[in-house]
Amino acid sequence: MLDHDQLLQEINALPGYAVFGRVTSVLGMMVEVGGVERRLSIGGRCRVITRGGRAVPCEVVGFRSGRALLMPFGTLDDIGLGCRAEVAEAQASIYPTQAWLGRVINALGQPIDGKGPLPQGEVPYLIKAGPPPAHARKRVGAKMDLGVKSINTFLSCCRGQRMGIFAGSGVGKSVLMSMLAKYTEANVSVIGLIGERGREVQEFLEHDLGPEGIARSVVIVATSDEPPLMRRQAAYLTFAVSEFFRDQDQDVLCLMDSVTRFAMAQREIGLSAGEPPTTKGYPPTVFAELPRLLERAGPGTGQGTISGLFTVLVEGGDMEEPIADAVRGILDGHIVMERRIGERGRYPAINILRSVSRTMPGCNTPEQNALVGKARRLMSAYSDMEEMIRLGAYRKGSDPQVDEAIHYNPAIEAFLRQGKGERSTLDQGYAELAAILGGAG
Repeated sequence: MLDHDQLLQEINALPGYAVFGRVTSVLGMMVEVGGVERRLSIGGRCRVITRGGRAVPCEVVGFRSGRALLMPFGTLDDIGLGCRAEVAEAQASIYPTQAWLGRVINALGQPIDGKGPLPQGEVPYLIKAGPPPAHARKRVGAKMDLGVKSINTFLSCCRGQRMGIFAGSGVGKSVLMSMLAKYTEANVSVIGLIGERGREVQEFLEHDLGPEGIARSVVIVATSDEPPLMRRQAAYLTFAVSEFFRDQDQDVLCLMDSVTRFAMAQREIGLSAGEPPTTKGYPPTVFAELPRLLERAGPGTGQGTISGLFTVLVEGGDMEEPIADAVRGILDGHIVMERRIGERGRYPAINILRSVSRTMPGCNTPEQNALVGKARRLMSAYSDMEEMIRLGAYRKGSDPQVDEAIHYNPAIEAFLRQGKGERSTLDQGYAELAAILGGAG
């Protein structure tokens, strides 16, 4: 129930009159509306009333020849010439509360988990908000325990840090994300499934995340069959929900799968609006929207933080493809997962040598940095000679460092292996590595 003051506030926010235009053209995913172009701006909202009386929410994505170009959040079925297009005055916003924990919602902030209506808070949060001012933000905090041994030890993540998980399809990103959501010491996990396969959503919720993970999470879902605006808005909504919990002085782990599908949705929108395609068909707005989106993660101006882990799909393992290259330059580190590592049965299939956490050296003790440095040198020495070792062409005694790497390799590989039902703490990881290498953790 709304209290008296909140009800008055919502009544006062209602417009005193309605402004509407008419549909003049429909082409592909684009609806052209005339008569209201001077009342609209980029990002503005309209409701197109179909011939059957259904209201289809739309967003303004451009203007052409004195007409507003709209893209729908739903299907264009039953929309034709002359249909009424009503201007929506209010900016797109949500009213989150702590009661959203454990819920699954869509890109419009509506519940899709069958658990009844979503409680509404008192303070609105804009879906397309900007990041906090750079000069007012806190610095990244202390290390955060993510519960995954290989990341905790070799790629330690600080509170407020942003990391990318780069991998091809079917390499284990979803399982790794579920482990991070379940085992992190962050207060809240906000998970955005952008362009996810419909059949995999329930599997992720029940099998991978489980009741323990869902209870401390908010999950935002936009499946691959939904319009591009829904897929893009699901990403914005993921950050808006994260910002609410951050403003409650909580440490939030924001997980998004995937940034690539967000970029693909923006590509569909941009090309439909007439933008010129550039590298691999991505229009300029894609590379403008990526930093605006990802910069919303990080430390806030208060005590709360948003630590971000965002997956990036790399086609054929190409780390130089446009989206992977752009995201890598925005984030504070990257975790590279490789199919060949998974094929030999080691999960999570993380290539430690190709992965880096930019904040890690500064948050570790000198002893921890020395321990991790030694392990990396041994792994690098083994990797350089791996083919010769497998072929039997390397002779023991030819290089003392390679001999040492061969001796330690089985133990290091076993250390990096972790089942999805296992949890490892920061201290356990360093202690195990120190026991393997005979050094002090």
